[in-house]
Formats: sequence, structure tokens, C-alpha cells
Amino acid sequence: MKRPVIGIIGNSYEMEDRYPIHAGGTMNSCAVAKVSDCIPLIIPCDPDYMSVEELLDTCDGFLLTGGRPNVHPEEYGHAETEAHGAFDRARDAITLPLVRACVERGQPFFGICRGFQEVNVAMGGTLHPEIRELEGRDNHRMPPDGTLEECFELRHDVHFTENGVFHRLLGAQKVLTNTLHGQGIIDTGQGVVIDGRADDGTPEAIYVEGAKGFTLSVQWHPEWNAENDLVSRPLFRTFGDAARAWASGADTPVLRSA
Repeated sequence: MKRPVIGIIGNSYEMEDRYPIHAGGTMNSCAVAKVSDCIPLIIPCDPDYMSVEELLDTCDGFLLTGGRPNVHPEEYGHAETEAHGAFDRARDAITLPLVRACVERGQPFFGICRGFQEVNVAMGGTLHPEIRELEGRDNHRMPPDGTLEECFELRHDVHFTENGVFHRLLGAQKVLTNTLHGQGIIDTGQGVVIDGRADDGTPEAIYVEGAKGFTLSVQWHPEWNAENDLVSRPLFRTFGDAARAWASGADTPVLRSA
């Protein structure tokens, strides 16, 4: 059977500050290919090169990856500040309508870190540019120094809603995850359900209630060590199952609370 195609949302940057690049982390491709058992296709995320409609017709599902640039605050009605950091308006122009189209069609997507935030914004929600500045919140950013292993070290617990989507999928109400983000959800978008939080209350796991397909999204980075991690593996495997169902024309598995 032909493997489904997963569009991996790429990020834009400049190599050596002069050569424009569209790229995606190798660990994303690895998780899609080896755990989801799908074909990873990196998307140069820019409306100058493609339309949302073309992407929907080309891919069976989408991995909304993390990335250093943030969703521009104008997308959720906030003024830009220095704390909001760098932006990628071309990616905003593709991913936000793409999320809404997938929700409507039932086409599966899996949101990670910035992708998690994109889902919330696409559905009308808002973000805070620096979660650690809020009273009672921890610093969720990656360590400024260290090896890749140290940056992706499992550092805090995520607590899921009892009998919720993530609890039932992962078979645990509490899991240990990495954390590499500065921004976070403040107001949830229409239909966005917070199904998991860190110890300090920061939203870490969401899905879109009423969507026709797979919409699970997480604030941490499950692509790290996805083949071996007991939390990452079922997330990517179930995402792959949803893409296979979509590709075959079968009903896409929809995960809801019990």
C-alpha cells in the first residue's frame, strides 16, 4: 500500500545571513517516516510558491512544526512588541488558513510548539509573548547552552484531563516532557480544548472539539527521540493512522473525551 504523504511545514531563514533557505529539522522527517510510517514532504511555506488548496490536494496530513519565528501578534489582534521576537509572515499566511481548512475538511494535522500556537491562533485564540513573565509561571525556554541532548532533556510534567483524549491515547494521566518555548496560550480559540497543562498551569496539549479529524497538538517537542519515547511514539503512530484513513477515503479517526 502506498504510504500517505505528510506535508512538513518548513521554516525560512538565511544561511550565513545571506542565503535564503526553506528547511525542516531532520527529526521531524524521521518521526514521520519511521513512526507514522508516512512519506515526509518538506513544504516551503510561502504563498508566493503555492496555495493552501494545492497543499490540501497534494498531502494527506500536515505536521505543523516548531520554529524560532513566532506567529505575528496582528493575527490575534495584539500590537507587536520587542518581546514577540522574530516573525515569519509567509508561514502565517499559509498555516493559519491551512489549519482552518483541515478542521473543516477533517484532514489530519499534528501541531508541535509553534504549530500548537498556530492552531490556537487560527481558531481565534491569543498568545502571550513570554510565559515566564506571568505570575506563578515557570521558564519554559530551552537552556541557552549545552548539547542537543541537554536542550531536549525531559524537564517537566504534563497533567492530562482524566479520561480525556490524551489520557486515553497515552494510557497515563501524567507524562514527562521536554520544554523549548517562550510563548504560550492565553485565550483559547473557538473549539480549542486544553487537555493537558504543566505544573504551573501552562497549556501543553490541545485538540479542536467538533473537528472531523485528527487535530491533536502539543507545546513540547515529541519529534525528539520519537522512535523510542513512550509518549512520542503513540502520538506519531496515531497521526499516521489518521493520514492513512484520509488517504484511503475511510472515516478519519476522531479522538474525543470519554
